Parts: sequence; structure tokens; C-alpha cells
Amino acid sequence: MTPRLNPYEAAPRHVQAFLAMSAAAEKGTIEPALLELVKMRSSQINGCANCLNMHSAQARKAGETEQRLYLLNAWEEAPCYSDRERAALAWTDHLTEIAGKRAPEAVYAALAEQFTPEEQVQLTMMINVINGWNRLAVGFNLFDPSLAA
Repeated sequence: MTPRLNPYEAAPRHVQAFLAMSAAAEKGTIEPALLELVKMRSSQINGCANCLNMHSAQARKAGETEQRLYLLNAWEEAPCYSDRERAALAWTDHLTEIAGKRAPEAVYAALAEQFTPEEQVQLTMMINVINGWNRLAVGFNLFDPSLAA
């Protein structure tokens, strides 16, 4: 796959602003491993190989097991995810596919049961951020194998 352009070179000011937003979304009380699962789940839905490559490595560094990473695409059926993780993953699925799935009350109720209002905003910002990175990577054919190192 040949990159169409390098967004870091083409629009450094915009990419730097997006990097700052990404860093801000990381800061909060949500567990780093859960944030990595959210990034991976959104990237699975969006078919973003670059982000899956990077975030699977980061998830392992945050303590995720191979089994949980392999089962992520079937998280609804897999028994290894907590209620908190399930609420976050359902929110991720619905917001990533918002045009078709919307954000139903039942999904929000599960989220509100597991996450404080501040965490709900942090999680939603992270979902927005990873969807943005997915669109940059998929749109411009970006793949960096060194990101998994």
C-alpha cells in the first residue's frame, strides 16, 4: 500500500492540534488498557490496519492478554470482559457506527452505570479521536509497521 500523502508534512499545524487533542483524551481516570481496547474496537469496525497494529502492541504493554485481544471482535459473546468494559465497548460500537446504530437509551444507561460523567466525556472524546485517526490512516493509505515496536 502506497501512502497517498503524509498528513504530518501536508498540514503540520492541523496534525499537531489533533495530537494535542489525542493526548488530552488519554488523561483521566479510565484505565489505559480499556482505552486501548476502545481504540482497537473502533479500528476493527473502521478496518484501520495501521491503528490495529499500533494499539494491539500498546494494549499488550498495558497488560492485555492475547486471548482478550483475539476475542475483541466478538466481545458481546466472549465471557472475559467486565461489565465496565462491555459498557465501553457497546458505546464505542454505537458511536463509531452512529449513522446506523445511534446512541440508544439502553446503551447509555449501561455506560452511566459504569462510568462517572467525566469518564463518559473522556471515553466519548477517545472514541472521537480514534475515529479521526482511522479516517486519516484509511483515507491516506497510511501504515507504519514500526508502530507496533
